[in-house]
Amino acid sequence: MSSVVIVGTQWGDEGKGKITDYLAEQADIVMRYQGGSNAGHTVEAKGKQYKLHLVPSGILYPDKQCLIGHGVVLDPEELLQEIDMLISQGIDVSNLRISDRAHLVFPYHKLFDGLEEDKKGDNDIGTTRKGIGPAYMDKSERIGIRVCDLMNEDVFRNKLKANLQKKNEILTKIYEREPFDVEEMTERYLEYGKKLSRYVADTTVIVYEALKAGKKVLFEGAQGTLLDLDLGTYPYVTSSHPIAGGVCVGAGIGPTMIDKVVGVAKAYTTRVGKGPFPTELFDEIGNSIREKGHEYGTTTGRPRRCGWFDAVIVSFSVRVSGITDLAITKLDTLAGLDTVKICTAYRKGDEIVKNFPASLEYLAECEPVYEELPGWDDRITQARTYDELPENAKRYVERIEELCGARASILSVGPGREQTIIR
Repeated sequence: MSSVVIVGTQWGDEGKGKITDYLAEQADIVMRYQGGSNAGHTVEAKGKQYKLHLVPSGILYPDKQCLIGHGVVLDPEELLQEIDMLISQGIDVSNLRISDRAHLVFPYHKLFDGLEEDKKGDNDIGTTRKGIGPAYMDKSERIGIRVCDLMNEDVFRNKLKANLQKKNEILTKIYEREPFDVEEMTERYLEYGKKLSRYVADTTVIVYEALKAGKKVLFEGAQGTLLDLDLGTYPYVTSSHPIAGGVCVGAGIGPTMIDKVVGVAKAYTTRVGKGPFPTELFDEIGNSIREKGHEYGTTTGRPRRCGWFDAVIVSFSVRVSGITDLAITKLDTLAGLDTVKICTAYRKGDEIVKNFPASLEYLAECEPVYEELPGWDDRITQARTYDELPENAKRYVERIEELCGARASILSVGPGREQTIIR
């Protein structure tokens, strides 16, 4: 048995897509286990760039089976657009399989997402307005509609009719909006179902039998630890569990089937949307990192907030996900700086804080405690082995290892597959 889980150790956007794509070469199956189309993975292969939102990053290898687990909330319209995009670029998607237990995202989820954000005004969460939160709400309320329902016309019609009766009442009476057309939405989604039916399967059986047969499985997460519903910077979080434990629920495997957990971290820190960010930079260095690192959301295009590497949050991620290995991405983005900084702890008044706090009010009063290290130059992009890295870059990586408690086994010095160093 050989299974590897890939998790984000920050607020998402760490470069998980590239690491998944790189490790997928050695895998038999790549499986996405949570999140929805609010996630975006950018993968570069053979000079082409692919922006993926629902399809696992392993799809760029024609011999890999790619699974979308039941922990994902699935927007069928966006998935079909993504499939069409891949086919148009010559990518074979015949090995894609979608869990029959995955819950569906509907237009009313997206509308309510936006309406609630608008209603909150300055207190909004900063969601992508993709309907992910409302879809997970319906799932928890036990009124969600699943892929298996979409495969049965009578069942689907009855469930959607019941849901729209409730949703339309809220829309018309509370928001004073026009109701959704039940028949139009029903027919549209049934057509989506026909197109997706060839991909639908019980993915829990596929992944279990693969692991029992000794095949290699790579589990791909979306977002990052600090966006976890329970452990993240609540309420500025997503509606699922990006931590390694989320694999067991979202993929349907037992914890004893996980062999290794790879935590992906940028050589600096970014986040999109609102919420506290202790190491955020508001100066020219922050702007420079954003432009050089192309720090704009794959899904929304929003500029990402940028800051120095925060070892407090990454060590927290190592602890809660049992991370065995770190993958440090975008070391090349920091090239050219005279000095770089690592946040080793927080200071709140006279108190030194080394563990990430639950309270955002408490966190807002914390200031980063920095350690400064010498920088390196752009020659880092040419390195293909650890020994070829600039000495200062190696010192930086080794200090991150010491502070976070996990070995940096993978280093990325550029967007290409070949710009990946395995230690």
